[in-house]
Amino acid sequence: MDWLEISVTTDGEAAEAVVELLNRYCRGGAAVEIPVDCYEHELAAILPDSVAPPASTVVVKAYLPVDGSEHELRRRIEEGLWHLAQVYGTSSGAAPIPEPVFRTLAEEDWAHAWKRQYHVQRIGRRIAIVPAWEEYTPASDQVVIRLEPGMAFGTGLHPTTRLCLMALERHLVPDRDVLDVGTGSGILAIAAARLGAHSTLALDADLSAVRVARENVAMNDVAGQVEVRHGTLPGSQPVPSYYLAGGALEMLNTGHFDLVLINILAPVIISLAPALAARLKPTGKLIASGLIETQEEEVAGALQAEELRVVGRMQEKDWIALVAQRR
Repeated sequence: MDWLEISVTTDGEAAEAVVELLNRYCRGGAAVEIPVDCYEHELAAILPDSVAPPASTVVVKAYLPVDGSEHELRRRIEEGLWHLAQVYGTSSGAAPIPEPVFRTLAEEDWAHAWKRQYHVQRIGRRIAIVPAWEEYTPASDQVVIRLEPGMAFGTGLHPTTRLCLMALERHLVPDRDVLDVGTGSGILAIAAARLGAHSTLALDADLSAVRVARENVAMNDVAGQVEVRHGTLPGSQPVPSYYLAGGALEMLNTGHFDLVLINILAPVIISLAPALAARLKPTGKLIASGLIETQEEEVAGALQAEELRVVGRMQEKDWIALVAQRR
């Protein structure tokens, strides 16, 4: 069978949104090619914290079988990318996503094409995200996270994920307990375990994300430190009522955490502020990412209303991550 390759060139900030769209229609999931000469971590290591490194260009690729259905699916993908470009450009001020490039590949070429350019991505000073199939020898102090490409959220390409990982690297104290709200691919929970957390409870309201996160946790051999459950914290309630497919977790009833992570949208962070604060130990810290610069004041205000003081701030382009703790 021949395959139709869809290729979209964009920056890391938009890549995960493009991946999510292509995953709706394409077989095997989308993959992200990271040019070898485009590692912003190399600049980040020498730039001061106040200076954001330049955005890197990536290529998102996905594949459709040439079986007669590809014409309608191609039309839907083109329409979806057009709408995404309008929304993305309006909300972030970024350049519109260009039109996709299509080409036909034979079966043998398709089997390897999506893996060829997916490289190790280094974030912060110690973290490396490595393709699951790639041989990699880490430095003695390096934290390695293995992931399959094509995960809709949490591949490390989006600024919000990178900021959260860098903040986690700075603020996690070993042998402490962590709560990851909205775990996605599980990348933050895995990083916490690799950085020395005693235990991490990872929650997601999406059962598909729970499945993916569990697979990634198992792949990284941290199942003994990370528990992934289907659930969430309540919106605007200090008492942690929640839903869980597998039954109640005693840790959410009675436990408090040394570090709480949330990498979602600003309105969700604001609505969950009481519940997030309720889960923190008196000396605990909260890392909140997913907000843009214009939302920072409102998010900080919601945290301050729960007696959480902003003690740290990281920025990449328009994206912000805040670190807060008890007053």
